[in-house]
Amino acid sequence: MVVVLSDRVYTVEDYMKLDDGRRYELIGGELIMVPRPRYKHQKIAGRIFMKIESFLEENPIGEVVQEVDVCLGDEVVAPDVLFISRDRLDIIGELNVQGAPDLVIEILSPATASYDKKQKSRLYFKHGVKEYWLVDPDVKFVDVYAAGEKEWRWMGAFDQEDVLTTAILPGLEISLAEVFKGLKRE
Repeated sequence: MVVVLSDRVYTVEDYMKLDDGRRYELIGGELIMVPRPRYKHQKIAGRIFMKIESFLEENPIGEVVQEVDVCLGDEVVAPDVLFISRDRLDIIGELNVQGAPDLVIEILSPATASYDKKQKSRLYFKHGVKEYWLVDPDVKFVDVYAAGEKEWRWMGAFDQEDVLTTAILPGLEISLAEVFKGLKRE
């Protein structure tokens, strides 16, 4: 269960002052206490990160990073994995990313799935994320969304039999069998 602190409207400045060892995101003026990811969540995020990182070593077209604060207007989120293209690297600051990544990947967990699917999805679209992947570790599926004119366009659901590709990283191929390998349902 996610704990939401909504006793007042919190600002990015309030968020930046937090130093209690907990993980938060700031959405709609509310501080959302985000639980630590589970093992399977971290394995999947790490595997996707490594696939993209390895690809970028051979094709230096941008940067990939895990769990860094991303400031989108008055809100702060920390996607599991994100990619920023080379021509937009100026949005990377010392403390956080100041603007929308090109690609955001969220690994769903029971505690945060509704935020990832609804509030964060709207936030990412509004601020110009080009592509959004929602990875469901329990059913071993990845739903891919691309920014359309007025809303996300669902590009499809991909499972362990598929190889994931994206126009944002031309030539990248992620075998979902390798991403989900050895992970059991919880």
